[in-house]
Amino acid sequence: MKNTPSITRLLDIMKQLRDPDNGCPWDLEQDFSSISQHTIEEAYEVADAIARNNMDDLRDELGDLLFQSVFHAQLASELGAFDFDDVVNAICDKMIRRHPHIFASSTIDSAKAQTHAWEKYKSQEREEKGEHGTMAGIATTLPPVLRALKLQQRAAGVGFDWPDLEPVFSKLQEEIKELQHGIEARKGSEYINEELGDILFVCINLCRKLDVNPDAALELTNQKFIQRFRYIEEALESKGKTVEQSSLHEMDALWDEAKGKLK
Repeated sequence: MKNTPSITRLLDIMKQLRDPDNGCPWDLEQDFSSISQHTIEEAYEVADAIARNNMDDLRDELGDLLFQSVFHAQLASELGAFDFDDVVNAICDKMIRRHPHIFASSTIDSAKAQTHAWEKYKSQEREEKGEHGTMAGIATTLPPVLRALKLQQRAAGVGFDWPDLEPVFSKLQEEIKELQHGIEARKGSEYINEELGDILFVCINLCRKLDVNPDAALELTNQKFIQRFRYIEEALESKGKTVEQSSLHEMDALWDEAKGKLK
């Protein structure tokens, strides 16, 4: 593979940073584990730039994320495992393999059909790697909400799914009652944690059935909460008060006021 000048420049910078004699002390101390969290953080920053529709920030954050890929590839190259070219060729081969309707003679006429075919190709690849079972290959390091969604999608893909929304709501009510019972019976924290987890899991299932991204839905509520709480703080400040100096009754009244004014 022939690298473009810009990629070559980045790869050369990475090699200089890791040069044993003249490299950067911080970069030289890093390994896969120590930079993995940075990789995750950069991915979130890309998502944040997209959410804010800030193209300048998106350009910069994509560069940061690309650098993380280059960093990992450099570490692997030093171990003789693979290099950046291998990374690029592997994803090229994968994209071609998973899009035979574009690069071969297969025919797929809808996004839904492509999604089904994509999962089929992924399943075949897992089998080839010796990963058996419906839940194989789902990363344990995924954020819990995303991991729960992927587990449910896998199960649904083999027919283990509720036929419609009604039993989902029934299951949610059942789990809420179990939590209430546990609280009333003064069950331990382990029981309470488990029941709360069950409720969250069902809520994510409800999102999936309604084709709603649970992360996006929760973040929408986060932003709504921030806006309404800011309204409370500003309203109290105009009266010369802080939230700490105000009663719950007063703040609750302002919350209801915010709900009516802020949509």
